[in-house]
Amino acid sequence: MIAYLLRRLIQSGMILLGVSFVTFLLLYVLPADPVRQIAGRSATAQTVENIRQQLGLDQPFLVQYGRYLGHLAQGDLGRSYLQKTEVAALIGARLPASLLLMAGGIACELAIGLTLGVIAALRKGRALDHGLMLGSFAVISAPQFVVGLLLLYVFAVRLDWFPVGGYGSFAHLVLPALTLGILGSGWYAQMMRSSMIEVLRADFIRTARAKGLGRLRVVLRHALPNAILPIIAMIGIDIGIFMGGLVVVESVFGWPGMGQLTWQAIQRVDIPIIMGVTLVSATAIVLGNLLADLIAPMIDPRIRLR
Repeated sequence: MIAYLLRRLIQSGMILLGVSFVTFLLLYVLPADPVRQIAGRSATAQTVENIRQQLGLDQPFLVQYGRYLGHLAQGDLGRSYLQKTEVAALIGARLPASLLLMAGGIACELAIGLTLGVIAALRKGRALDHGLMLGSFAVISAPQFVVGLLLLYVFAVRLDWFPVGGYGSFAHLVLPALTLGILGSGWYAQMMRSSMIEVLRADFIRTARAKGLGRLRVVLRHALPNAILPIIAMIGIDIGIFMGGLVVVESVFGWPGMGQLTWQAIQRVDIPIIMGVTLVSATAIVLGNLLADLIAPMIDPRIRLR
């Protein structure tokens, strides 16, 4: 176990290093000039050049990247060009809202998607199965803002069950989390259906049925724990996606997560914030996948970490 963890941590470090290099390179060759955003349109050429030198943006790529890695090794994500605030502080201020939305969204995805996937698998080839899979394709294709605005109109405007937007209570969380749950449930439903059908064909399931076990017990006790293993990896990926911020959903519901911060940084070419959010998201994906690998043996003892 220790050797496995060390190997995975080394691999994770190399992945994060690669992510930082590629992101920094793309921002370096980007046509947009962050110095112009800082100086303003009326700034003189001398003013622009002075700002460029102060920020070290006049130096070669490798020098800039090396300096960034040096600060990163000390836990310094840099300072926002425009907000004049440490990036770590800006991300930290948005992190609680992002974590809350992530937890709510994943919970809704799993509750809806896994339930529909199991039902579809148990009704394979029937009208209900076809209807649920067709519905899953529909929600996957649905634009985020359409689903969000529809939920707002029905449950906040017409029925007045939930607030129109904002942040601070469980009521504020329900609609944005439900939006993410509906949009993401299609993937989980399809994967759960495929995994469940494969498991239900296995020899140990036929043996359990031959012993006279009830259908519900066979499904919940024997089939479900084995069918759910591929889902765990998807959850790890979703953690990184949600941590990176969901700009559309956050904009529709006025949710103060990292999505808004990222969108503002992209519009203003605020490179330190873009780099910080990218690394936080990549770290979340790496940790999510590592956590999924560690949880898998707890569900299926046959899995061995090597």
